[in-house]
Amino acid sequence: MLSARYLVGISLVNAAATVGWLILGGTITLRTQQSDTVQRAALAGLWGAALEQRQPIFTAVADPKTHRPQYDVAPSSSRIDVDLALDLRRKGLLWYNTYAVAFTGAYGVPNQPGRAIRVSFPLPADGATYDDVTVSLDGKRVAAESTGGWLLAQLPPGSARTRTVAVAYRTRGLGTWTYTFGQNVTTVRDLLVTMHTNFEAIDFPPHTLAPSAERRTARGWDLTWADRELVTGAGIGMTFPLPLQPGPLAQRITFWAPLSLGFYVFVMLVITTLRRIELHPINYLFLAAAFFAFHLLFAYTVDRIRVEWAFVLCAAVSMALTISYLRLVVGLRFAAVEAAAAQFFYLILFSLALFDEGFSGLSITIGAIVTLFVMMQLTGRIRWSERFGNGEQRAAPVTT
Repeated sequence: MLSARYLVGISLVNAAATVGWLILGGTITLRTQQSDTVQRAALAGLWGAALEQRQPIFTAVADPKTHRPQYDVAPSSSRIDVDLALDLRRKGLLWYNTYAVAFTGAYGVPNQPGRAIRVSFPLPADGATYDDVTVSLDGKRVAAESTGGWLLAQLPPGSARTRTVAVAYRTRGLGTWTYTFGQNVTTVRDLLVTMHTNFEAIDFPPHTLAPSAERRTARGWDLTWADRELVTGAGIGMTFPLPLQPGPLAQRITFWAPLSLGFYVFVMLVITTLRRIELHPINYLFLAAAFFAFHLLFAYTVDRIRVEWAFVLCAAVSMALTISYLRLVVGLRFAAVEAAAAQFFYLILFSLALFDEGFSGLSITIGAIVTLFVMMQLTGRIRWSERFGNGEQRAAPVTT
């Protein structure tokens, strides 16, 4: 028979478990943040940071003989080829999307009669390491020096109408790669950018242009941006994909656990009421502890083994704890059927729904509505006044 004292006891169990989950979730959050601070700094030293390649600047050098000042020369064409190779790294509770990039940019520069051209090519990140750096003029390599994050080269006067300046390098980065044409709205003429990836989950950073053509390849994608005359303040870029993050996943599952336990306790109360099975609040305390064991073990195994294996291990341990305990309290059939099914739905499947953050809210909402429907059908004929010990109120008989 249900009583207010009985329900208060169960509510206290839920409250105590909630406090425990809040503490555990805070611990996971702190571990994740501390690990990220240390690992990101270490990876920045090895792999660099997010790379932003800016458009080079071409300047007609001042002529002291004729007193003609220097001025910038806009390229008449840009042919950019970039190969992006994702190389995921796992460090503790987090994955990092490190990558290697091979960049080649060829720019058509209108000739300025009798004037030398200074090439100022901004390197994408300070402190990064660059390999195979070359600057060439019309296919011939020219000398260049690196200073203050810039590659500088001076091209002698020429007779050709348009001269082709090419810059190439290889380096590594983290997170995103972008190419920008300037800080403000800029006119870009005869643009062709070709990007090759070795991954399928492509995404583009904010304030960047969508490609004009996409083609799948055996290793990923070939993307093309082509415009005859482009006026834009946006750039071109790529956000590198990340697998499921162990730390944030463990946080989500832990912080949602009180709702998971609430569903489970509610269903168990209905089932035990229908079956006239008596479970003391202390029994619910041990069941809540079996739930908590899942999240505690998951928090400290998810950074050691694959997320999927950690989840299976923790689910098996928690289910074994519940079934082995309830077989002593009630019996093996109830423990292995009703109680195990309830735990499977409201711990295992509930937590599994949180793997996909975009659909977790919808999945849990559907589960809650289905639970409500089933419980309403099962309890529609129960005389709750009798179950709560008040025999004076009786439900009206149902006629069919």
